[in-house]
Amino acid sequence: MSQAPALRATALSAFYGRAQVLFDVGLQIAAGEVLALIGRHGAGKSTTLKALIGLTAARGTIQLDGRPLAGLPAYRRARMGLGYVPEERRVFADLTVRENLALGAGRRDFDLAPLMQLFAPLRDLLDRSAGQLSGGEQQMLAVARTLAARPRVLLLDEPSEGMAPLVTAALAAAIAALRAQGTAVLMSEQNLQFVARVADRALLLEHGRVVGSAAPTELLPPSDAVRSVLGL
Repeated sequence: MSQAPALRATALSAFYGRAQVLFDVGLQIAAGEVLALIGRHGAGKSTTLKALIGLTAARGTIQLDGRPLAGLPAYRRARMGLGYVPEERRVFADLTVRENLALGAGRRDFDLAPLMQLFAPLRDLLDRSAGQLSGGEQQMLAVARTLAARPRVLLLDEPSEGMAPLVTAALAAAIAALRAQGTAVLMSEQNLQFVARVADRALLLEHGRVVGSAAPTELLPPSDAVRSVLGL
């Protein structure tokens, strides 16, 4: 029997009030795979991630390792192994880096070593308040805090947006390490260079619908389908 995808969504539709913003989105991602969602602003990329984690009203089937998630609150989905890093980072500014990571892990006596291997720049900042970090350091902390809970699938919303090249390189290296460890990564991303560097494949979203897919080789230079969904 073939192994179930780490994450699968079928006929996923999402709503903000009475307005429908996702229309029958389907996707699946295997353990150790990196899948990117690309499209213009407002295409439904972030809404897809929010629907998967349970932060917006949605219909459809969502399964994590074959277990249904639909109808469960976000915290239950997180406990089952679905991690989510929003675009806004949302670190606890008044707490130290170490305390932020402990909150992610759910306990104080957790192993810092794997996280420091992924995000070495944070090693010397553990006792600094998160509010004193640069934007790039806060982005690394936000990802590391989510990883402290050891999710099976990680959802990243625009991880490279506004980041300096050194931070982007650190994020790319961390995603590659997660893939090697068997963690599935689903990210929304506008930066085609970043997607081509880290993703195994991409789904093209337009007006809340999946309209195609692309291999990394179709991103640089972008194929006609990629240019169309991005308005290039």
